Amino acid sequence: MHRLNRIPIRWRLAGGSALLTLLILLVFAVVVGTLTTSRLQEDFNVRVAQGASDLATRVAGTVTYNPRTATYSKAAAGLEAFVAADHAAVRLTRIDGSFIGGTRRAPGWGDIPVDVPTEIGGYRIESRYVQLPNRVSVIAEYGRPLSEVSATKSRIRVLLGLGVLGGALLALVAGLLVGRNAMRPIAQLTATASEVTRTRDPDLHVPVPAADDEVGELARTFNDMLSALADSRQQTEASLTRQRQFVADASHELRTPLTSVLANLELLVDGLHGDHAEAANSALRSTQRMRRLVADLLLLARADVRSGIGLDSAVHSPVDLAKVVVDVASELGPVAGDHVVELDVEPAIVDGARDQLHRMALNLIENALRHTPAGTRVYVSVTAPRDAAVRLVVEDDGPGIDSAQRQRIFERFVRGAGDRGGSVGLGLSIVRAVVDAHDGRVRVESAPHGGARFVVDLPAVKAAPPAEASPAPAVPRPA
Repeated sequence: MHRLNRIPIRWRLAGGSALLTLLILLVFAVVVGTLTTSRLQEDFNVRVAQGASDLATRVAGTVTYNPRTATYSKAAAGLEAFVAADHAAVRLTRIDGSFIGGTRRAPGWGDIPVDVPTEIGGYRIESRYVQLPNRVSVIAEYGRPLSEVSATKSRIRVLLGLGVLGGALLALVAGLLVGRNAMRPIAQLTATASEVTRTRDPDLHVPVPAADDEVGELARTFNDMLSALADSRQQTEASLTRQRQFVADASHELRTPLTSVLANLELLVDGLHGDHAEAANSALRSTQRMRRLVADLLLLARADVRSGIGLDSAVHSPVDLAKVVVDVASELGPVAGDHVVELDVEPAIVDGARDQLHRMALNLIENALRHTPAGTRVYVSVTAPRDAAVRLVVEDDGPGIDSAQRQRIFERFVRGAGDRGGSVGLGLSIVRAVVDAHDGRVRVESAPHGGARFVVDLPAVKAAPPAEASPAPAVPRPA
């Protein structure tokens, strides 16, 4: 049944129609063939019986017996002409079975019963007693070859068989033609659905057949569904646009008061001591974290915009990614704690926005520091193979990321297990947004020693870096 379901519907419909036609014609052929052959056999038997009776009448009127010579006169006269039309064979015998005369083709049938139809040697034979003058009796045997009726029966069976097969074949062809015409609107529906899937454009519509049937109803329902999807899409896009604009506006407006609060808290911290200073420091740290969150939200809001202030609209120039990584490592040095940050970089020029690339590298390295125990190693490398993409790798010795979480690690507000830094789950989302804006790719995999390994591939350029982004000397990896 599973294999049958893989067959196209028009072939299943045509095949079912042909099979049903075959069964009907087969039953019809069996019934007609049986009746026809039975009637042929009956007619043949009647003709044989009639031939035997005609032979007896002929013999009684033409054959005489001479008792003095014990011979039969005119015993074979006219018999050849008598049986020529029917290809029959005739034998005349005495009562004791001795041969008197007959046709040239008459075989020796032996002793056969009188007035009882018999089939011997491929002949159907009937015999009659014939009373001659002088009260002498002979036996007239009349036989016709069974091959005549057998050949006719065979021809009838062949014709019926060809008729059955021909009818089934015609039913199959007709079913395919009807099925193709019936399935043409379905094929148009399928093509339109495929086009909608490819273009994601629900404004497409399928032609509605003129016939008011099930297919026409399906086409109208499909068009109604597409219209509903188009309306839903417009509403969703409008809602998402309003949400993105709100996040962008709110983040932008929050930056000014947060900057003022930070400045006041920094001044306050410098002028307080003891418990008051500690409280002010705690408020300063919380405010700094809030400013980073607002900055992340603003960056992601811009990443959602495909024009205007989107990330794609940032000015790009040749940037040495190795220099960016060295600057990030220097910036994170004071917060690295007991972690060992190893760099292995080489000049690698990409076409990008330096601030965005800096934020990408910062989030990757900071993510590794946040999710690994103190005293472990974080290894960062930048390579630029000839005629290949620039590759940034951030690898750690932490617990790693399980396969289930890897599918969602780059989504917003998804936090990794064991997060000790109080993140809100936006860092890796920003990484992906920056990589997408630079036509690159990012993926996470398991490190050879069991930790997490983030790999970023960016298109390389051959342009020389600007003066402020001169290639940094490679930092050798400790042995």
